[in-house]
This record gives sequence, C-alpha cells and structure tokens, in this order.
Amino acid sequence: MSDKDTLSRLKEINSVYGMFHDFGGEWTDDTKFLFSAKDNLTSIGFETCAGSKILEGYRPVFDATAIAKMKAAGGKLVGKTNMDEFGFGTFSANSAFEVPKNPFDLDRSCGGSSGGSACAAAVLEDHVSLGVSTGGSVCCPASFCGTYGIVPTYGRVSRYGLIDYGNSLDKIGLLAMDPHKLSEYLPVISGRDPKDPTSCAQPDLKLEHRKMTSVAVPKEAVEGISDDVLRAFEDALERLKGMGIDVEYVDMPYLKYAMPAYYILATSEASTNLARYCGMRYGHQDGDLTLGFDEYFTSFRTEYFGDEAKRRILLGTYTRMEGFRDRYYAKALQVRLGVIDAYKTQFKDHDAVLTPTMPFVSPRFEDISAMSPVENYKADFLTVPPNLAGTPHLNCPCGYDGNGMPIGMQFVTDHWNEDQLLTMAEEWDKQFDVRHAEVKV
Repeated sequence: MSDKDTLSRLKEINSVYGMFHDFGGEWTDDTKFLFSAKDNLTSIGFETCAGSKILEGYRPVFDATAIAKMKAAGGKLVGKTNMDEFGFGTFSANSAFEVPKNPFDLDRSCGGSSGGSACAAAVLEDHVSLGVSTGGSVCCPASFCGTYGIVPTYGRVSRYGLIDYGNSLDKIGLLAMDPHKLSEYLPVISGRDPKDPTSCAQPDLKLEHRKMTSVAVPKEAVEGISDDVLRAFEDALERLKGMGIDVEYVDMPYLKYAMPAYYILATSEASTNLARYCGMRYGHQDGDLTLGFDEYFTSFRTEYFGDEAKRRILLGTYTRMEGFRDRYYAKALQVRLGVIDAYKTQFKDHDAVLTPTMPFVSPRFEDISAMSPVENYKADFLTVPPNLAGTPHLNCPCGYDGNGMPIGMQFVTDHWNEDQLLTMAEEWDKQFDVRHAEVKV
C-alpha cells in the first residue's frame, strides 16, 4: 500500500472511530512497522495537546524517548491518539477534541484515558500503540476494546517527553491485539535514560519466558462487579486451572484504601504539574495582559481547562494546603506503602494477583453523561491498586457479554517481573479465542 493509500485509509477509519487527534507522516523504504502514540507523548511532526485546549497548536521539536526508540527500531509514527484531558478520566469522554468510539459498539466508550490508543490497536491491522497509565489508563481501555495491554514497572520505560499527570504514578505501556507485539516492543522502549532519573536504577528486562504456576484472587475484587464480568472471570479461572495454574482466593482488605489514597496523591501531583499552564510561558498565551496576575491566570485557566481538569486541580490544591498536608497527603503516602506490602505478601506464595480489569463492560455515552464524578472514580477500583504500587500489570481479554462487548482480566506481578506477564499473555492467547471487532469502513 502506498503512502497516499495508507493516509487515505487512516482518514477514512478515523472519520468513523475518532481515535486520532492528529495523523499523517511519510513512509520510507526502511519502515518496518507502524505505530501510534497517546497524545501526551511529545513527537516531532505532530500536534501534541494531551487532550486539552490549553495546549492546542503545540508542535514539539523533540520526540519522547519511547517514541524515539520505536522510530530507531524502524517504526513509523502514524498518529497521536485522542485521550481524556491530561489523562483525567476513565472513558476518554473528557477530551477537548474528538471522543474515540468503541470498535465493538460506536455508542459506547473506548475507556480511558488511553482510549484512542486502545481503539487504534483494536481497529488497525498489525498495529501497536503507546499508552500511558496513571491509575488504569492502559488496562481499562484495553479491557473495553478487547485488546492486550501491558503496564511495566514504574521506571522501566523513560518518561522523558511525557506531559505529566502524576510524576510518581505515570507509566508508559503498550496495547496490541497480538500479545507477541508486547513481547517484541516492550524491550525496545525499555531501558535507562539519563534524561529521566527514575529510569536509571532498574534491572535489565530479560525475556526468559517464565510461566506462572499460581495466582491469588482477592475476594474483595469480585464484590460489586456486574454479573457478566463475574461470569466471564469465573470461566477464565477454570480455563487457567486447565492450563495447570493454581488459583487461590485470598483476603486483601487493604486494597480498599488504594482508591482514596490514589486520588489524593494523583490530584496533588496534577495540581502542581498543571500550575505551569497559566498563559505566561506554556500553552496558549493570548490572554488580556492588562489584567492583574490573579485575574489573568483565573480568566485564562477558566477558559482553556475542562471541568474535570478544574475539579482535580482544586482537589489537589486543597490536599496540599498548609494544615491539610499531614491530614491527607502524608497519610496517603503511608497507605501507598501499605498497598505495596499487601501485594508483596501475596507474591511470597503466588506468581501474580488476578482480578477482573473493570467492574462492568464499556458503558454507553448516554450512561456516562449521567454518572457523577464519584461514580466515575469508583469505576477504577480494580486498576488503581497496581498503579499506586508501581507494579507491572497486564490486561488479557477473557470473555464477552450477551451483546458481544469485551471483558478483561488483570494480572499483577512483583516489580520488574514483566517477563511473566508477557509469557502469560502469549500462553493465554493460545487458549482463548480473542474476537476482533468488525471494522466499519
């Protein structure tokens, strides 16, 4: 297929699914594969907005390290995928631009905040997409769109070039329909990077194909999930037993504290990171310069930030205020250590902790609009704990509801044990018939 034909095809597909914020590029003879990247990863030749109007028009002059490494391996970046503004959301419905549509049902969400990346992985043939996870933003959309998605240990992949949501939580991962692509490209984007000190203390990624022999299923993880998800998950457990994997239900009550701790820490860091977008240096700079500082900043941020961004900035600013820091932020840090310990306890006797990925299948947009912010936040109660702990985790498609909507399960392993997840994905793919969405173009 020629460059012109490929771009024409991308335009046609994007007109239906809305997965790309910006796309294009020229193909050369040395192009080995095509990939896309979430719109909060800087890239030469593409507008990078992190889903926000405040960055509209920003065209970086450098590539994020993960994108640069994919290019160096022969990859061609074909587009930047739509997302929730700065990663704030579960359904990619908080985008200031186009909202991506689920390839299995155009009236439903792709999940978030890497919704466009999951859609691209599900719709484009032989494709891999870079996503970013803070509290579930890779596994959630992978589950809703029926793809594989892996989030490596915090620090495994350099965050240089990532427009931050939460510095201590953000992790760059991969989404693909073919699990072998995760094994092929995770080593490509991994490794130490002097531009990101948090990536410099990691052990080397080794693909030794170590199989899992036992998994722990928290009893708390199967409470409050839909009947369809529970049915698919229990069927998957039986299939795992047939693969020779021991399945044990365990108590992990401490995980219930992960959600409140996450939103305190994540919004606190987001509030700090987004303070730079005040109309003076970063983002749009077209405010009324006759105003005083406070008036200028307020009017500018009011116009260009979406409702969810404002909500998280206010919450994060509150928890960092003098008099509240010890009451909220410091305690949330203690809870984080408790969540890590809860996982470490299970990893003494089990290779992984296994849960459903999301408590329900992808909802319709009309249902999402009726949800309160708290209901939105609660949807992530299964994906938040491993993100808070910085442990690697993987979504595998494990079933479908009566309407054919995908359901996923989430494996969590100890830090730096991505090899077991990659092996699990490949072994599972041999046992489970993953359905591909019919491309409606």
